[in-house]
Amino acid sequence: MIYAEILAGGKGTRMGNVQLPKQFMLLDNKPIIVHTIEKFLLNDRFDKIIVVTPKEWMNYTEDIISKYIGKLESIAVVEGGSDRNESIMNGIHYIEKTIGVSDEDIIVTHDSVRPFLTHRIIEENIDMALKYKVIDTVISAVDTIIQSEDGETISDIPVRSTMYQGQTPQSFNIKLLVESYNSLTTEEKAILTDACKICLLKGQKIRMVRGESFNIKITVPYDLKVAEGLLKGESGK
Repeated sequence: MIYAEILAGGKGTRMGNVQLPKQFMLLDNKPIIVHTIEKFLLNDRFDKIIVVTPKEWMNYTEDIISKYIGKLESIAVVEGGSDRNESIMNGIHYIEKTIGVSDEDIIVTHDSVRPFLTHRIIEENIDMALKYKVIDTVISAVDTIIQSEDGETISDIPVRSTMYQGQTPQSFNIKLLVESYNSLTTEEKAILTDACKICLLKGQKIRMVRGESFNIKITVPYDLKVAEGLLKGESGK
């Protein structure tokens, strides 16, 4: 089976003094997360769409999905964890408890605040994950990447042609991801900020899907203005 997991666990602290987490902020009179969920609903290969959100926002999430999309059995709202990777695992635990997991099942994980992903990106993630098990969506780095160990002096300047910027979706064979995550030490889990790193630490080969420059993550107020411009461009307004 093929699952989508929308990660909506962020509190949006970098968005400034706002009343709602960023995924619930309006973009063209509709919450950002709704735009994102709709992209996955357009793909009929998904057996279930799991939306992972903080416990205190679960009812709100269910309410806005019901309001803007409707009550669909194909969408489940699940309580998130203390960090990104725990949230991913909570979504998988939901699958294990309610449906069960087979050897070929995959999960396509995506940031709730990346509403501009394309059908092509989703399709390639599904196809590649079925074949290669671990997939990351990336774009080539446009700017030179500077590495600094202390935040004050430059430690290294890697060759730009070998550098990429990570996006989402990130897609996985479910059993492989769970096995890799469960084998991590507490120290390894504490420093992880990226789900693909789980598999990389365990020696798994990770294949890449090309993203798009407009597949932006809405994190700060400037991003919201960019998103509004992109949406107007899509609709021809």
